Amino acid sequence: MTEPLVDLPTTDAEWRVRLSPEEFRVLRRAGTEAPWSGEYVNTKTAGVYHCRACGAQLFESTAKFDSHCGWPSFDDAIPGTVKEIEDRSHGMLRTEIRCARCDSHLGHVFRGERMTDKNTRHCVNSLSIRLDPAAG
Repeated sequence: MTEPLVDLPTTDAEWRVRLSPEEFRVLRRAGTEAPWSGEYVNTKTAGVYHCRACGAQLFESTAKFDSHCGWPSFDDAIPGTVKEIEDRSHGMLRTEIRCARCDSHLGHVFRGERMTDKNTRHCVNSLSIRLDPAAG
């Protein structure tokens, strides 16, 4: 499931070497990419989405759905890979989601919208994930 913590950066300087400036802004500073700008918004490719910062598996493509919100959406995460944190920024109460392995910002999770049977939407920045396409 989640790989052991090995060779992960521990300082901002180390993360800046590993990540592009935009990836650093989103993953390490809880930034957000502009809606509809991410490479995975409309992707239908089968595979597994990994954390762009540490490589941990986070979401299976079978959990991805079209939410029409401007960011990739998943109705479930791989168990134990995503942690939730209360987020009171921007004058509202939301639930931030972070990679359980490296603590990088992924996006936010919303419940009760009735978009899927699981009634959950993990709204994820494309800059936070990388798709490993299924073989075949």
